[in-house]
Amino acid sequence: MSRIGIGLWQASDAWNADDEQVIEAIARAKDLGVNLVDTAEQYGFGHSESVLGRALKELGRDDFVVATKVYGAHLRYDELQRAAAASMRRLGVNEIDLYQVHWPDPWEQIPLKETMKALEKLYLEGKIRAIGVSNFAARDLEEASSYLSRTEIVSNQVRYNLLQRNVEAEVLPYSRKNDISILAWSPLAQGALTGKYTPARVPRGDVRDSNAIFAPKNIMQIGRLVDALSVVAREHNVTVTQVALNWLATTPGVIPIPGAKNSAQAFENLSSLDFELTRQDLNSIEKAAREVKIDYLPASDSIEVAAK
Repeated sequence: MSRIGIGLWQASDAWNADDEQVIEAIARAKDLGVNLVDTAEQYGFGHSESVLGRALKELGRDDFVVATKVYGAHLRYDELQRAAAASMRRLGVNEIDLYQVHWPDPWEQIPLKETMKALEKLYLEGKIRAIGVSNFAARDLEEASSYLSRTEIVSNQVRYNLLQRNVEAEVLPYSRKNDISILAWSPLAQGALTGKYTPARVPRGDVRDSNAIFAPKNIMQIGRLVDALSVVAREHNVTVTQVALNWLATTPGVIPIPGAKNSAQAFENLSSLDFELTRQDLNSIEKAAREVKIDYLPASDSIEVAAK
């Protein structure tokens, strides 16, 4: 796998992205030597997988590591077999390189053992090349691993960025100890770490409408970190986005998978490893990040309070 990948949540109605431009972003990723593409059957109820399938047909399937995720409602043994078959049809592939559980069953009605045995069956049949999970706590990882006898969990996809770092307490140490890669979703905090937004200018009309990160008082806090990232960016002649992604990608065992709506975003995101952060850079970033205090009230509530 490449040291950075591209996430395809953008190829769904949550982001108002154009399918053709997303395919162009995937093509740019290939040009940059990025081979990891990550999607899920839930993204647009299969639409994202279909868009990726078109890209694979146009660009060549063998040049990509294809990762997708099974929906949280399809974790029973037989349901999971059918879900995998449907994902392969949409993707136009004979095997999925990395097949992941999108999240543990939140109601604990489906035994995790049943899910993992279903995944192992797919692995032994050659329909998937590796098993991964997503949004698993350390205890979930340990339990899930105990049900596999012929292979292992190779990755855990979790939210991880400079602002949201709770995985550093348990998940990251456990994963390193057990050779489980971390695929970092939302590595730019849905754009909050790009430097594009201010309290007067926040994203509208997509999934971020309900993200508390973009409440005015939070954006003001995040601005302090963005200022520190900007100083580092100027020193290396790169962008704030690239500094934030570089910090994450150089964290041992972590592979960021930023999304991209178009080729320009893909180029900016996926060329973020073309420079090296110094120890002084890392210290200034850490200091600024520690000083950010985020209030996780719903974004809409925070905006209303600010308006009043």
